[in-house]
Amino acid sequence: MPNANEDNLSELSQVQRRAVSELLRVSPVADDLARRFQQAGFSLALVGGSVRDALLGRLGNDLDFTTDARPEEVLKIVRPWADSVWDVGIAFGTVGCQKDSRVGEARQRFQIEITTYRSEAYDRTSRKPEVSYGDSIEEDLVRRDFTVNAMAVALPEKEFIDPHGGLEDLASRVLRTPGTPEESFSDDPLRMLRAARFAAQLDFTVAPEVVAAMADMADRIEIVSAERIRDEFNKLILAAHPRKGLGLLVDTGLAGYFLPEIPALRLERDEHHRHKDVYEHSLTVLDQAIDLEEAGPDLVLRLSALLHDIGKPKTRRFESDGRVSFHHHEVVGAKMVKKRLTALKYSNEMVKDIARLVELHLRFHGYGTGEWTDSAVRRYVRDAGPLLERLHKLTRSDCTTRNKRKASALSRAYDGLEERIAQLKEQEELDAIRPDLDGNQIMDILGVAPGPQVGKAYAFLMELRLENGPMGHDDAVAALKEWWAAQA
Repeated sequence: MPNANEDNLSELSQVQRRAVSELLRVSPVADDLARRFQQAGFSLALVGGSVRDALLGRLGNDLDFTTDARPEEVLKIVRPWADSVWDVGIAFGTVGCQKDSRVGEARQRFQIEITTYRSEAYDRTSRKPEVSYGDSIEEDLVRRDFTVNAMAVALPEKEFIDPHGGLEDLASRVLRTPGTPEESFSDDPLRMLRAARFAAQLDFTVAPEVVAAMADMADRIEIVSAERIRDEFNKLILAAHPRKGLGLLVDTGLAGYFLPEIPALRLERDEHHRHKDVYEHSLTVLDQAIDLEEAGPDLVLRLSALLHDIGKPKTRRFESDGRVSFHHHEVVGAKMVKKRLTALKYSNEMVKDIARLVELHLRFHGYGTGEWTDSAVRRYVRDAGPLLERLHKLTRSDCTTRNKRKASALSRAYDGLEERIAQLKEQEELDAIRPDLDGNQIMDILGVAPGPQVGKAYAFLMELRLENGPMGHDDAVAALKEWWAAQA
């Protein structure tokens, strides 16, 4: 039988073969750019995530390079060559550009970032890194976050540079830091969150010493801006294995500094008051929501699934019969979602959508075995609005019972609700529920000017529409006149 060393060598040869294949694919554009730097007296190397992804066989068209040329010199080299250039990151030593190049039979568009060798560190009171330029690629690589991102390929000669054992860590699927984790996280505390993100994206294990440093230094994340934390957290949530990253954030205490509602779901339980583990339930709901995605990762759905029960800790009550209740936790949770996501600088639209889904996620449980009237079904569709399909997925995901009979009954009931919605949509154009008369018609019929009375009349007709379905013009006019007469 092969021993562990032989297995490791075999894996190394596989990743190396994948890397050669990927690098050959992007070679025309990379080599062309490298020769221009060489002619100008500078060096250029593919670096970081681009090398890692090449070794994993997943290199895309976003390429990261590093160079000894200063940003102003980089601009002089790339401006005549690239199709477009941007310098929004030039204060941090980064120049971006776009280049269309023929690869095989097709033309492909490459997004390129070129960063000057650098080192950066935070002081204890600043949210922004202090940038200083380095003179060697080795100096540049040692300041990078993890060994798997601290590899480079010097161009155009294709010399592989790996001073910190990144290739071996990649083969072992382990995240380590080039120097000590304490030094790395002190340079940029966001790297602690990046460790959890890479675990979620790549399904890697984080080395024990890195996990320990994350726990010891968790409070340092407070120096990082809400926007940077949000963007990194989004990448984690949209990854292939978000549960793995979330577990790290909770276990190390990091989540407690920017999303404390998640660790708070780990409610204390005792032998007399049993209830479902809300934290594990929330992670399972997230997993099940991911399984229902049809067009790629959906950030709104995933965040709604993760946060749908965050109101439970605040609403937990121990009843006299030994049960545990969480009355109105969906309403409380929706308010908590708005507050937390606003603090993390999410867009107003996203905050509104996620809060609405959290608020509505229990509505279906009043459906029973189909007792809802058509009016109740219409209200469900009206209240969900454009979020209806996501609400379907969230509600189905929220069933985590191990009782197969109960799970099957809930699934059949929701199938029935979706069928009724489909039937009513076909009959009544449910997607655009509105009264049978608009505001102008109301004013003409009642002989009134714009004002509060028109709004009240519109609301009355909307209630009729939800209760009875489409009425037709004449019946709506008659109902409106009858209502108006009663207002006198």
